Amino acid sequence: MLPEGTISASHIWKRFRADRRRMLLRDEVERFTRRLRGGGGAGWRWALRDIELHAPPGESVGLVGANGSGKSTLLKLLARVMYPYAGSLAVTGRIGALIEVRAGIHPDLTGRENAFLYGSLLGLPRRDVARRFDEIVAFAELEGAIDRQVKFYSSGMQMRLGFAVAAFLEPDVLLVDEVLAVGDAAFQQKCLDRMRLMLAEGTTLVFVSHDLASVEATCSRGVWLNDGFVQADGPIREVLASYRRSIEESAELVPQIDGLVRLMKVEVRGPGGNLPRSHGALDVSLTLESDEPRSAALCLGVSEGPATPVFLVRRDLHLPAGETRTRCSIKSLPLPRGRYYIWATVFDIVDFMPWQPVAHFDVIGPDLDPAPTALVRLAPVHAEATWSVEAM
Repeated sequence: MLPEGTISASHIWKRFRADRRRMLLRDEVERFTRRLRGGGGAGWRWALRDIELHAPPGESVGLVGANGSGKSTLLKLLARVMYPYAGSLAVTGRIGALIEVRAGIHPDLTGRENAFLYGSLLGLPRRDVARRFDEIVAFAELEGAIDRQVKFYSSGMQMRLGFAVAAFLEPDVLLVDEVLAVGDAAFQQKCLDRMRLMLAEGTTLVFVSHDLASVEATCSRGVWLNDGFVQADGPIREVLASYRRSIEESAELVPQIDGLVRLMKVEVRGPGGNLPRSHGALDVSLTLESDEPRSAALCLGVSEGPATPVFLVRRDLHLPAGETRTRCSIKSLPLPRGRYYIWATVFDIVDFMPWQPVAHFDVIGPDLDPAPTALVRLAPVHAEATWSVEAM
């Protein structure tokens, strides 16, 4: 017998039938023609392929991956909204799911009625819901609207109600999809704090989000889904590093976007042409080409993932017609060991060269010092420090 809050998924496969055809004569003719040529009829699309996911009570798992990789499908299987085509799946205990803004929320009922309805779906007695009701309303910040029909709520109000109900009715397993993006920054932080508190109380969390900083600050384990397969499963920082690297490498394969200023050549190197080291020097050389003289600003960013940089440097310059070679020297590189990417843009009132990845480089050095999970993404750079400790 598995303890409550356990997730055990073995060899999970899930498929969906291809989209329904439009009932138009030309579509029927095309379908009939394909069948005559041996193309077959409607097929199937595999959303999940041989998925393995095992989580003990109290573990926090972050699911990451591109749109269409199978994250939401896996969450719906865990919530028992749908069932797998093949494989075995067991989720023990009460499940709180926030997969869509309206998940579990009936628009014709008031916020108060929805709270009690959701509790009954979880199998909770009415008195248990009543005991937590004031906390739910206060957390959702809906004191003045709790007796209003939910169909008159904004998307943010619906999300606040749904999360508060799902989080405060003490589920053994909490499933959260991308819905937190609907809320404002302050409420998102409240939700993350609440999820960490639930983890401390033994709730199992499966968190899906494209906000990688929130995933890393909340979860200890990461699972990267790619086209229905588990691409990586392990410590959250290692999985996210692999996922970020994949994003950047894919971005580098996309042809550079030409503007009024074009990047002809870029070089990134450490002292003597060697790999750069933490707190060592880094030189970035760019050759730019312009058809006519321009005054602009060159901005370089160093990123460990998508377009959001770890730090930025900027230089105003005058570009004559033809090629111009620029060199940026960073005396002390505040980065731990890993792979990073150079992003660049040339702009004035308009973008002469759009913000885009232009090169990558590896850094030799130490890892980040271990820190509480919630603080990791607040300190993405490495700082050397000297300590002195003495007894008083």
